[in-house]
Amino acid sequence: MKFLIIASYPGSILKFRGALIKALQNKGFEIHIAAPEFGNHPEDVTALKNLGYTLHDIPLQRTGTNPLKDAAAFSTLYLIMKKVKPSHVMAYTIKPVIYGALAAWAAKVPNRYALITGLGYAFQQVEETGNRSKLQKLIHGLYKQALSKTSKVFFQNPDDLNLFKQLKLISPATPTAVVNGSGVDISEYEVVPLPVAGDNTTELRFLLIARLLGDKGVREYAQAAKCIKTKYPQTQFYLIGWIDDNPDSIEQQELDNWIKDGTINFWGKLSDVKPAIASSSIYVLPSYREGTPRTVLEAMAMGRPVITTDAPGCRETVTDGVNGYLVPVKSVDGLTEAMKKFITNPALINAMGKASRRIAEEKFDVHAVNNFMLKEMGL
Repeated sequence: MKFLIIASYPGSILKFRGALIKALQNKGFEIHIAAPEFGNHPEDVTALKNLGYTLHDIPLQRTGTNPLKDAAAFSTLYLIMKKVKPSHVMAYTIKPVIYGALAAWAAKVPNRYALITGLGYAFQQVEETGNRSKLQKLIHGLYKQALSKTSKVFFQNPDDLNLFKQLKLISPATPTAVVNGSGVDISEYEVVPLPVAGDNTTELRFLLIARLLGDKGVREYAQAAKCIKTKYPQTQFYLIGWIDDNPDSIEQQELDNWIKDGTINFWGKLSDVKPAIASSSIYVLPSYREGTPRTVLEAMAMGRPVITTDAPGCRETVTDGVNGYLVPVKSVDGLTEAMKKFITNPALINAMGKASRRIAEEKFDVHAVNNFMLKEMGL
């Protein structure tokens, strides 16, 4: 038996799908992984090969709408499948799902799965306005075609599933399942003590980890930080991430200004975020929409309270007032007020952090999430 995983970014494979792929290997599958630009990720390539996986480089652009390049990606995936003859294929993120599902159908792969990990730019403002740009209509049309060729579609929150149904992107005849995100390995992300100031009180350090995109709420985070620091100057705000090749990316000059005026402590892109979470006291993700945010799950597993938005995917992680606070999307005022609650009542940090860990154990344990997916695939 051969199982082919199709991804858009080599750096995400082990981090987000490593436990699932290992579970598939333990079921007796020979694992094949298709993704673009493996050559730019030598450490990931070495790690994946050491695990016994076979890698296939594909000419896939994560962003962009060049039809010739997209056709080349589809053609390459089709040829890989005809050669490898996998019994099962699973694709995640937009282009792998679209071209992977269509190629798998054309290559007559018997078991074809799509994992919708988030909606991103292709669905921005569609829910609020009901309007779709020409590009969005094109992407949605391709999604509809691809998902009609799948054996089952996995969603990471019920809101995304409902939106796909509302937009008629998924047929009532296509089986679906909702999973609790990608899960988190609660044995790897252990609870660590909160950072302590010189007077033996909890140090107030807020942290955001994200690609530096507008729809991750990075600007709102910086604006809230600026508001807080005018009244509570000792409070620290940390940002981890990078400026992505995406039309929604923040400008380098914006980031430089936040660093220069002392609003943000920027740590860039980190291969291991655990030390950063350990040195923080409250995790923040003001995203406009997610599948289920992995960084929030990691922070919860390490015993950190969370401030996030009352948005699809994000709201799945926080019980308001129990392990953190939910704030309105795009609301700098709401974000600032939630931050002030921790500043004025720091005892909340420890209590809500413990609740975060409990929720991570009960709902988001990666092994439970993967077992559910394997069961839904009949494995």
